[in-house]
Amino acid sequence: MDFSVIQPDRTLGHGHPRRARRTRKRAFYRKSRTPPHSPRPAPWSQNPICGDVDAYLEHWRLMGFREAGVLIRRKALQRFLAWADARGLRSPAELTLPLLERYQRELFLYRKADGMPLAMNSQQLLLLPLKGFFCWLARSGRIAFNPAAQLTLPRKPARLPVRVLSVAEVERAIREADTSGPWGVRDRAMLEVLYSTGMRRAELAALAIHDWDRERGTIAVRQGKGGRDRVVPVGERAALWLARYLETVRPSLVRPPDDATLFLTDYSERFEKNRLGDLVRRHLDWAGISVPGACHLLRHACATHMLENGADIRYIQALLGHADLRSTQIYTHVSIGKLKEVHAATHPTGRS
Repeated sequence: MDFSVIQPDRTLGHGHPRRARRTRKRAFYRKSRTPPHSPRPAPWSQNPICGDVDAYLEHWRLMGFREAGVLIRRKALQRFLAWADARGLRSPAELTLPLLERYQRELFLYRKADGMPLAMNSQQLLLLPLKGFFCWLARSGRIAFNPAAQLTLPRKPARLPVRVLSVAEVERAIREADTSGPWGVRDRAMLEVLYSTGMRRAELAALAIHDWDRERGTIAVRQGKGGRDRVVPVGERAALWLARYLETVRPSLVRPPDDATLFLTDYSERFEKNRLGDLVRRHLDWAGISVPGACHLLRHACATHMLENGADIRYIQALLGHADLRSTQIYTHVSIGKLKEVHAATHPTGRS
């Protein structure tokens, strides 16, 4: 198939070729012609506690943690800094346990723009960096004692996925990619790899060409969650679509200098996580699947379908890159097929 002349198709979200060209021109203008501007500094950026926060984050970098994890801690601490600065608190020594508990209570009572409260997971993600920050302050001698040592974090609920996609639903969503055009081939390859390997969207976006070992049928996931590397198998069908994408589509998308990123956007860039999620969500919508979520639905489906077909949970743990087996055991609750078979065979009312 000749992809030398790339035509817009529906995977881009453009309904008409003229509209697609107009959208591309606008995007190019915004990207290349918009003059750079520096945002106005936040009021709390002049707070002396900012220096301690910067030193704490630099400590995390020196310990070898990824920039993504440092960014999560920065955002959580900046939110607390804004809260402390609004109350005239300008030194870590002024922050006591009652004040930290007051901040925790305000997080619990906070309501978002849609009127919904912060989820317990979100509250925990905002408070964990705070505990680590004060622990580091006490250990480095910047404060006499750690006021957050007695701070009790909210319990993180262990929730099951809303619903796991069936094999038929996954197949229907994957086949929504229009493979008569280049972007459809690329999208089909990404969907196949997501479902075959169960990798996270950030891991898919970070893949490089040399991470795929065609002879062994594996993909190396570099610096996954927690900074851990792993090697995962790729199914034969996913490998075929991946080879087709590399041979026929990627050469027409790449622009020098080529950094060997595996999956490229229409603008020859690496996919952002949100854009990748939007792409998968579009295919699910076209397939008539209204379950909340996007890339993680394929990850859940991969693990659940393998477990239902007899895979050992420890192999699934290695495939998904879970450091703790308890994170994988949630799929034993989702996989109801085997339990139904045992129930029907052993319960007095299981068979009529």
